[in-house]
Amino acid sequence: MNKPPLSVQLRRRSRRFRFLLSTLIVLGLVWLAGFVWYVESIPTTVDNPDQRTDAIVVLTGGSERLSEGRRLLARGLAKKLFISGVYRGVEVDELLSVGKSDPRLIACCVVLGHVAENTRGNAMETAVWVNEQGYKSLRIVTANYHMRRSLLEFKSLMPGVDIIANPVFPDTVRIEDWWRYPGSTALIASEFNKYLFAGLRNSILQWLPGGNHPSLQTPDASEPDQNDYSASNNKTG
Repeated sequence: MNKPPLSVQLRRRSRRFRFLLSTLIVLGLVWLAGFVWYVESIPTTVDNPDQRTDAIVVLTGGSERLSEGRRLLARGLAKKLFISGVYRGVEVDELLSVGKSDPRLIACCVVLGHVAENTRGNAMETAVWVNEQGYKSLRIVTANYHMRRSLLEFKSLMPGVDIIANPVFPDTVRIEDWWRYPGSTALIASEFNKYLFAGLRNSILQWLPGGNHPSLQTPDASEPDQNDYSASNNKTG
């Protein structure tokens, strides 16, 4: 078969290149619009700061989160403080320090989860614990830029649980004028990409057999291995 003239081949290549370039530009603009929306949606205040819940859940990742969780528990806004994704390190030592917390409050009301390694893991670990306790409401404590993805993951696994967002506001992350700070811009952009991926993954899971891990939501689900979901204090109540 004879090849078309070189001029025809070049025109075809040019059309393909223009189509590819146009597609990339459109996708880039869509991503940019979504990113701006995401930045604008980052919470700047705490809604319902005085509403009680069954438990407070802190996602490890910063001392501000632990301090806020302790403060909320001391105010009596929940019966239990569950700290998800705990590693045996500085944060835990600081949390359990008698100088920073009432040891009686720690002994009765703080539970440490040691399984989660990421936000999805935080949601799964918490969902198992919440199901065991029979709780119906939670207050989630995490960084403001991380809150939207956290709520996405938690609500996908616990649709019947009332969840209140309680963001903390790290001084090192600039939200209002993020474009002036490359570090903040990169962090928020990374979080936005993870949010998009989590939303896509959860949508796909809904179409698969078994759905989005519904066993974590059902009262008759088999109990997990307690060695996997260990805690510093696993008393119920």
